[in-house]
Amino acid sequence: MLGEFKAFISRGNVLDLAVGVIIGAAFGKIVSSLTDDVLMPVIGWVTGGIDFSNRFIVLGTVPADYTGSLGDYAALKKAGVAMLGYGSFITAIINFVIMAFVIFLIVRQANKVLVKPAEPAAPAGPSEVDLLTEIRDALKKG
Repeated sequence: MLGEFKAFISRGNVLDLAVGVIIGAAFGKIVSSLTDDVLMPVIGWVTGGIDFSNRFIVLGTVPADYTGSLGDYAALKKAGVAMLGYGSFITAIINFVIMAFVIFLIVRQANKVLVKPAEPAAPAGPSEVDLLTEIRDALKKG
């Protein structure tokens, strides 16, 4: 059983998958930072100071013992208030679009690099007319 496990782990595609998952997780953090720390503040600035991280709709009641701000999404969430956090959802959609676009670019470039060279064209033989002419001549002779 240990030998089978060693053979399974040492196969190239398993190692490639592990490397891909690790790099993908790190890349996801980079894209999240790009979205949260660069793009969303710019989008907020362009839209007149809208902070998407604090865009939400309160669905439930706020507990009577809650002392924080009613505009603090993280504090309300920690207090257990039911909310619809559409700002976080918009940020997640932007993250997804950026990730999907970058993956598209990587796959597109990989397809260009890994494209197989075209097979050489078959040597040109006699045309159909030439073949029919040969058959006719052979029948006449024979």
